[in-house]
Amino acid sequence: MPEVLSQSQIDALLASVMGGDDVEKESLDLDDKEKNYRKYDFYSPKKFTKDKLNILRNAYENYCRIVSSRINSLLRVTSEVSLVTVEEERYYEFSNALSDNDALTLINVSMPGAEVGENIFMHITTPLVLSMIDRMLGGSGEDNVNVPSSYVYTDIDLRLYENIARYIVGVMKDGWSNYIDMDFKISKLETPHGLLQEIGMDETVVIVVIEAVINKVAGKITICIPSTLLTNMFSIVESKSASHGRQAGGEDKTSQEIFSSIEDSSLEVTAKVGDATVLLKDIYDLKEGDIINMNKPKNSDVDVYVEDNPWFKGKLGVQNKNIAVRISDVIKN
Repeated sequence: MPEVLSQSQIDALLASVMGGDDVEKESLDLDDKEKNYRKYDFYSPKKFTKDKLNILRNAYENYCRIVSSRINSLLRVTSEVSLVTVEEERYYEFSNALSDNDALTLINVSMPGAEVGENIFMHITTPLVLSMIDRMLGGSGEDNVNVPSSYVYTDIDLRLYENIARYIVGVMKDGWSNYIDMDFKISKLETPHGLLQEIGMDETVVIVVIEAVINKVAGKITICIPSTLLTNMFSIVESKSASHGRQAGGEDKTSQEIFSSIEDSSLEVTAKVGDATVLLKDIYDLKEGDIINMNKPKNSDVDVYVEDNPWFKGKLGVQNKNIAVRISDVIKN
């Protein structure tokens, strides 16, 4: 028995004393209930932290909202698409969950700065695919709930399957738009999937499971992303975050540098004494010693313009035998 008892163990002791039960047995039972440890697989250690998986989760939650609208417009039916899990696993976990006749979609991902794109894999459960195909061909899409796992896609099914997959994959870049600019294009549709040798069975992948409900038919869209691609994606996201942080921290320094680079620029400063309206014949008859009324009091302020924009108010005066203006106020626009 531990030296320090938990509150549940203290309550169990008091209850056993009152009821006359076996105290030691009760405390041992409580210990067994409280100590639920998760086994760690040292053969396949985790490569990605929770923060990185949260980036994937946020991106595909956004993707679910977008693809739901896309399916609604394509099939003219209300659908519900939601993210179920984002888990780091080995590729064989994804491969073993597929039946022999399932079709696997290869999606080529192009990232900025990468000359060659990498592939991710997408699988849509057969009842969901057949329901969407039936809906596209004018049916109700509700007769494909109990499709046997031995169903074999026809050539027409595969052609329509690929068209549907293009609609679904076409908006995947929008789900990632908050993090990184990538292009997703379908490379091919592989069936049976066992012939695919793009990735090793023991390679680390992240499996994204999305649940879709169309009418009365529910199915899953599973996306498998290899670790090599994820490493490149996360490095770009982290570099963008780091550069954004540097920019945010250097805003004051940048403004000072900009001001220091333009502070020697020449600007025209003009003092406006006043306005007057004079007839052309009066201007023609003007001669030395004539006076023009500026329609302003004698000691009123004059407006000081910087490049035709009013900035200051001032008083006329003389400095070193030159006419000058003393700034008395700043004009606030």
